[in-house]
Amino acid sequence: MTGTKRSNAQRLRDSLEDDIINGRRVPGERLDPEALGSEFQVSRTPVREAFQQLVASGLVTVSPKKGTFVAKVGIDQLIEMFEVMAELEGMCGRLAARRITEHELAALKEAHQRCEAAALAGDSDEYYYENEGFHDCIYTASHNTFLASEARQLKQRLKPYRRLQLQVRQRVNNSLSEHQTIVEAIEQGDSVAAQRALSDHVLIQGERFSDFVSSVRRMEAPLDRTG
Repeated sequence: MTGTKRSNAQRLRDSLEDDIINGRRVPGERLDPEALGSEFQVSRTPVREAFQQLVASGLVTVSPKKGTFVAKVGIDQLIEMFEVMAELEGMCGRLAARRITEHELAALKEAHQRCEAAALAGDSDEYYYENEGFHDCIYTASHNTFLASEARQLKQRLKPYRRLQLQVRQRVNNSLSEHQTIVEAIEQGDSVAAQRALSDHVLIQGERFSDFVSSVRRMEAPLDRTG
């Protein structure tokens, strides 16, 4: 069983994130904190924390004296952010292949096994969280705190869209296979292969590009309120 307990703030954030990326809440829609608190039976604090996390990932914006609103998604900016993310991840992989310790390698393999368990269970949400841990192991193993900090900060902005990608058919299985290639390259100390594997893993290109754009377009589509 790979289930992980979520705090009230995480639970609320995940639900709002799902609603936004699947078009159930549309750009410009106001998020009512009191209504959400009542719906999820939580106090103001978890609602405020969830909003802060969604602001950090760029999914919502806060307008002084007006409230919190679902943000407008810009595909061009997202693609640029993924390009930078791919470079940062690649650098982390290259350095990790050269600097990883035995303890860190064991932690990376364990994270990969947790991802595998989530994939076998068909749980894309759990895979999403375990995938976070997998990548974080690589950031740590780079032994470059500035690089790791930059990678984590940008990853936070892209979290909802990385999650969105995992909803594409077969993406979880393909992602897991890519993880295996990454682990092998790092274990063998092949910095060139590790950098390439991680960069390709994150970069949105080819068929993944069209799938991603299609998913984001659905996310941007106005909600049909006439039915």
